[in-house]
Formats: sequence, structure tokens, C-alpha cells
Amino acid sequence: MKRIINFSKCFLATAIFSILLVLAGLTGYLLKGGFNLGVDFKAGLIQEVRFAPTAFSLTYTGGGNAVVSFTRNRMDIVISGPSIDNIDHAFAYTDYPSLKSLTDALSEKVSGLSVDLKGVGEIQSVYLLQNAQGNPVLGAEPFIVHYLDPSAQPVDISSVRDSLEVLGKVSVQVLGEMQDRHFMIRMDEKENTSDVSAEQIFSTLEKSFGAGEVLITRSDYVGSRFSKELSNQAGILMGLTLLLILFYASIRFKPQYAIGAVLAILHDALIMVGFIAWTRMEFNTTTIAAILTILGYSINDTIVIFDRIRETRRIYPDDKFVNVLDRAVSETLGRTVITTLTTMLAVVSLYVFTSGSMKDFALALLVGMLSGVYSTIFIASGFVNFWEYKIKPKQKNKKAAALEVSTL
Repeated sequence: MKRIINFSKCFLATAIFSILLVLAGLTGYLLKGGFNLGVDFKAGLIQEVRFAPTAFSLTYTGGGNAVVSFTRNRMDIVISGPSIDNIDHAFAYTDYPSLKSLTDALSEKVSGLSVDLKGVGEIQSVYLLQNAQGNPVLGAEPFIVHYLDPSAQPVDISSVRDSLEVLGKVSVQVLGEMQDRHFMIRMDEKENTSDVSAEQIFSTLEKSFGAGEVLITRSDYVGSRFSKELSNQAGILMGLTLLLILFYASIRFKPQYAIGAVLAILHDALIMVGFIAWTRMEFNTTTIAAILTILGYSINDTIVIFDRIRETRRIYPDDKFVNVLDRAVSETLGRTVITTLTTMLAVVSLYVFTSGSMKDFALALLVGMLSGVYSTIFIASGFVNFWEYKIKPKQKNKKAAALEVSTL
């Protein structure tokens, strides 16, 4: 016979602990001045830059339009125009493994294209990088192609911050490993009264690190109206999620089960909110995705346990409800632990082997999963037990009193 664990003995203690934990999280939210909002939720400019030297420059004076594009393993130049059929010049890096061989082939095979090699000719072509312009049209003005130098020294994040101080308050974050020399620069619109443009950031960095040494890989601006709408939509989305879960659980179970399920996922959401506020993790659309993922994960676990409680009550109709509840939770405990641990293995891998927003996403999921298991056992089940022994008897007494009055 499977051992029955008396989880019900811990319901009061865990309820007090959860209340204190939620209050601590809300206190952190107030003391820290709210979330550390990402650029998605506040107006401002965001740029991703890489400190990469110039490989070569391209100019085009031939007929039609010449568009250059890069993929991981090749470079393409497409010539097109009103009287010109599209001509695709493809240069696979396997055929032209070095900058010297690639630039020689470009000059030889593309009529009207001038190539000025700047980097070391022996550098491998696979180190070429794409910039934020996408697929630019070549012309008389040189188009600079950059490469990631594998032998270059890492760039210290403090030197990037120092170089941008003249523009106002700037947030700088490392992306990837230090040797990637990849950074995200964010400027909040409210904290910078002057209109700082992407070109100003680029020119300021070039003054500090050298002309042709800075590559813009991404450049976005979020307006105040859009950021406000996104914040409102995130709140509406969370509210609708709770309402839909309440509606679903009310149909499938009794109202007290539905309320218990909503309290459990609301508990998980508040725990994650407190964790994000205290750790100053950036709050962005990825964080919203993590919270919604945990809400779905938690409600799934709660529904499984509620199903088992209903089945166990049918099998043992004369047993006390608290015994039925302990038996049901104990019987599903193995399934809950195994499912959570196997899922956490994948999330831990994400946390260890990724960086940036994906690393934060994985960390938020880990906290949410632990909270989800805890809330399913002690919050959702605890509320159902509280309803059965505290609220339900009062309802019966009120009905009995009303019936007695009506018969007089």
C-alpha cells in the first residue's frame, strides 16, 4: 500500500508562509520602484553593436541596382534593373575560404564592383558579419563589411559606458560571451531630454574605438504611445488568463475548486513578480511569456490533482474529506515530481548554455516551476480543504436556519 503523507497538517503553516512571501515580493516591488522595464515597455532607443574591424568596402558603378546579402555560409550580390534580368552572383565561403580569395572573386566576377580590402587577407570568410541595414543597395558611397576577429581582445563594458556618457544616461548590457564583443545599448526617452539618434551613438563609439571598428547589428526605437499600449495589453492578457481558467475550472469542477485553482496560479504570478522585482531582472515580453507559461504549467498540475481528489472521493465516499485529499495528493506526488524534474532539466540547460533574455527566461521558469508545484499541493488543495470544513458548514447552517424560518 502506498504511503499516505499528511499534507493537510501543513496547510495553515504554508498559507502563512505564502502570505509573507507575497508581501515580501510586493514590498520589493515598491522599494525598487517597480520593474526594471525593458525597451518593450518604455519609450526609448535600443541598439545592438559589435566591435568588429572592417574586412573590406564595396562600391558599385555598373548598370542597374546591386544588392548585397549575407548568410552563414555565403555572400550574394544580385544585379537587377528595368532592362536587366536578375543576375545572382553567389560566393560560397567553402569556395572562397579567406578574405583575399573572396575579394579577388568579387572584383573579377561582378562588373562595375570595386572592392577595397582592409582586413588581413588570411582571415576566414565565415567571420563576416551582417549589419542592421539588412540587404543594402550598393552605390558610389563605400559600403563597409565587418568581420569578427577571433584573436581580438574582449571589450570591457565599463569602457563602452564611459564613451557614451556624453549622450546622457545609458544602459549597456553584454550579449553572449565577452570575446564576442557584442553589446546592447539602451537609452530611455524620459532620462534623455535631448533627441539622441542612432547615428550619434554610432559616431560616439567610433570616436572612442576607432573608425570602421563598430558594427550596428540592430537598431530599434519604441515610442511612448506604443510602450504604454503594450503595458496595458500585458495587464489585460494576464487578467483574461485568470478569468478563462476560473471559467474552465468552474465548469469541470465545483466553484471552490475553481477558486482554489485561481488562487494557486495568482500565487505563482505574484511569486514571480516579487522575484523579478528583487533581482532587477529585465521585465520584457519574454518575461510575460515566462509568467504565462508557468500559469499554464501550474493549472495543468492542479487539474490533475483535482481529478484525483474527485476519483478518490468516489472510491472512499465515507472517508473524511481531509483523508481523501491527503491520499489523492500522495498518489499524484510521484507524477508531479517526475514531470517537474524532467522539465527542469531542459530549462536548466537553457539557463546554462544561453545568455541574455533567454537566460532570464529560463531562470524565471525555474522559480515558477518550484512555485507551481508548491501552490498546487498547499494553496489550491489547502483552499478546497478550508472551504470543506469552514465555509461549507456555515452555508449549510444558513440554509437550515432559512428553512426553519420559512416553516414557522
